[in-house]
Amino acid sequence: MLKLLNTKLLIAILAVLAAIASAAIYQRHEAAKAVAILEQQQRDTEQRKKEDEAFRKKVEQDRKRHNSAAGNEGKTWKSYIP
Repeated sequence: MLKLLNTKLLIAILAVLAAIASAAIYQRHEAAKAVAILEQQQRDTEQRKKEDEAFRKKVEQDRKRHNSAAGNEGKTWKSYIP
């Protein structure tokens, strides 16, 4: 009778330890997923910043080119002789 009680107690303890271990493994897995998502969001943010900076530079270059063409246009009309 005592041996049967000890066996049941041992099985119950092992079941509790297995549940605790599985909970710890699940928590680690979820934490790893959260870290991966966070890293992906950071990479996306950096990529967007680079694209925005490239777009700003392009707009600034286009603005300078447009302004310089307009500035040179006045000189051509002043020297124009019909």
